[in-house]
Amino acid sequence: MADKQQQTPERQFSVQRVYIKDVSFESPNAPELFRGDWTPKHTLNLNTRINDLDKDHYEVVLEVTVTVKVGDKTAFIVEVQQAGIFNIAGFPEQELGPMLGAYCPSLLFPYAREVVSDLVVKGSFPQLVLQHVNFDMLFAQHQQQRAQQEAQQGGAEPAEAVQH
Repeated sequence: MADKQQQTPERQFSVQRVYIKDVSFESPNAPELFRGDWTPKHTLNLNTRINDLDKDHYEVVLEVTVTVKVGDKTAFIVEVQQAGIFNIAGFPEQELGPMLGAYCPSLLFPYAREVVSDLVVKGSFPQLVLQHVNFDMLFAQHQQQRAQQEAQQGGAEPAEAVQH
């Protein structure tokens, strides 16, 4: 029994640090925009970057960009790079991708949502609370798109060479 425990490394997951890597708020049409009707339309763009720091430590950066327009004028643009350092050890390779690409961003998202909300209010706009994002679904869609692209390219890139 002791041999089996030594062969299978213990799974470890911990959040070492959560921090803002970069933040930006722009309101290019203020103050004119404050004088008209407020009928906003917003777009949300998300991206994730993963950086290997050292053995079992990863930096995950969740990039959130929100653009709000009223008519054809931009009311504001908020860009937040919410980052975290995660210790992840003992997980098989097939589980590491979803952890870094879905689970870690889902942990970072509430922090990014708070930053976006605070910046929007400080910009003198009505509070904007971003709705929950299903990172598991987004990760699965991304993997499916990547698999389709590789199939179209004739599988020129081996799976283990693909970077996160």
